[in-house]
Amino acid sequence: MGFFVVKLVKDLQVHPRFFNASLSDTLKQRLISEVEGQFAGRHGFIVIVQKIEEPIPVGEIDSSTGFAVFPIKYHALVFRPFRGEVLDSIVTRVLPHGFLASAGPLDIFVSHHCLPSDMKYDQQGECWVSINQADKIETKTAVRLKLIGLKVEATKMHATGSMKEDFLGPIASSADYI
Repeated sequence: MGFFVVKLVKDLQVHPRFFNASLSDTLKQRLISEVEGQFAGRHGFIVIVQKIEEPIPVGEIDSSTGFAVFPIKYHALVFRPFRGEVLDSIVTRVLPHGFLASAGPLDIFVSHHCLPSDMKYDQQGECWVSINQADKIETKTAVRLKLIGLKVEATKMHATGSMKEDFLGPIASSADYI
């Protein structure tokens, strides 16, 4: 699975009114609130800040704003998916040409070309159904899929997935994943 601990640095700008005895606590709280749950480029999605390195370095005054800038070093648990990885996800939208699913913060598109050949789109039920009616993919269905492509943008990561291999497809009970 794509979970890693990485060392990162974040420059925090602090207004002079926070220059008091609790500055260190203020910086720690601000760091956590600003980075947890955010996308960190090539590192992936920051799940949680595990450790903030001590001592916190001395800040530098920004002459144009009067704010102090503190370079805070920290260790974070990140979620970074890779091509070829198998993930469990929840279907968020069903379309005639495939479906969208999410695995935590990652949005995944599965084209109808990447579904098993026995699956057909049912317009009445707005779902994908196997010919023998054994498998059904609709909104909120838990599915296991393989990532076949990743696109990293400045603020988000998108993926394409496939269910054309053995052991991929709808998972028995989606209630466990919602």
